[in-house]
Amino acid sequence: MRYPRFTFVIFAVLFSTVCLYAAPKMLIPMDLSQRDHLKAYGIAYWTVKQGGKAEWLLNYRGGSFLCDHYEQLERLCRIRGVSFESTSATDAARIYAEIEGANMEVVPLEKAPKIAVYAPSHYQPWDDAVLMALTYAEIPYDRIYDEEVLRGQLSEYDWLHLHHEDFTGQYGKFFRSYKNADWYREEQADNEARAKQWGYASVSEMKKGVAREIKSYVGKGGFLFAMCSGTDSYDVALAAEGVDIVDVPFDGDPPDKDAQARLDYNKCLAFQNFKLITDPNVYEFSDIDMTQESGRGYKGEAGDYFTLFEFSAKYDPVPSMLTQDHTSVVKGFMGQTTSYRRSLIKPSITIMGDYVGREEVKYIHGNFGDGSWTFYGGHDPEDYRHLVGDPPTNLELHKNSPGYRLILNNVLFPAAKKKKLKT
Repeated sequence: MRYPRFTFVIFAVLFSTVCLYAAPKMLIPMDLSQRDHLKAYGIAYWTVKQGGKAEWLLNYRGGSFLCDHYEQLERLCRIRGVSFESTSATDAARIYAEIEGANMEVVPLEKAPKIAVYAPSHYQPWDDAVLMALTYAEIPYDRIYDEEVLRGQLSEYDWLHLHHEDFTGQYGKFFRSYKNADWYREEQADNEARAKQWGYASVSEMKKGVAREIKSYVGKGGFLFAMCSGTDSYDVALAAEGVDIVDVPFDGDPPDKDAQARLDYNKCLAFQNFKLITDPNVYEFSDIDMTQESGRGYKGEAGDYFTLFEFSAKYDPVPSMLTQDHTSVVKGFMGQTTSYRRSLIKPSITIMGDYVGREEVKYIHGNFGDGSWTFYGGHDPEDYRHLVGDPPTNLELHKNSPGYRLILNNVLFPAAKKKKLKT
């Protein structure tokens, strides 16, 4: 008996579909059973980079990853010390069914993002948590700075992190404590030479130009992540376009007398109605930061914890993705910019982590144009008071850090299937 040709085509398609779902899987759990949460992100990144299939299971066992099982991936997990579970097709079907009926979601990871870290090549007496996280997780990145941004090279990248930076051109407001330190003087000379090279009248004007280029990058679809002073100083710089807000030690002349009144908050990504602090001897850019008013004077490190919000994974997949963790209560940590004043955050911004019942907010996210950004207060999630000159944190001792996981959530965020995020 002869069958029409299309019958064989249908059979082949059905056979391929069955094989696809019947293929064995590998579950990389992200709950308390995981030996090394941070390197697990590197495994997920590597899988996508190699063209393998990987899915992020939002709210399932701490935001686990489900990948196709093959020997090379299993071997890599063993080498890097990442826990995994071999999962049959039946087990996978059971996981999908559980996710379908709960506050969970399956988000395919499609593309390994190309990552850039905005950081100077010259020596600075502090480290950067994101650089350490990327290095430990074995996720590749390029280091770029003002020159690359001003040349328009940001378009080559999917994800950008702003290193501990001062976009107001005041050298981190370290003038009072470190103006005579060799590293401070070298940084000032280096920045002044670069500003002159690019035709800017001052370092402050150059940094504001860089900030505008970064904002344009986000508007065109880029993903921006920043911590510590790279967050509030960035928005202050955007608001101060065309306004001199820095004092004599930084550009040779006093700030504009009406600088505060001339700020344009509409140009900011996250904040509004803030007040400038222009005194060069005060270690703050504005009243956005709550380091001095956060209550740490009476609670201290032992009582410093912030809480992550719980979002609907099916209806709010973006903040759900950015808050995946094995605990909802995260140890706090300080920085030049430790946290944000709630009343100065724009109403449209999503608050993802805060101190319950207090004015203090730790972790926020928003959209601009076709892109998005995330700000995370504090310097190092595993070093409560990271001071200038302190040694870098050894992440081998913090493999399961909830605070560092928030950083790596952002790194993988651009890998997610875009259609799945537009709910």
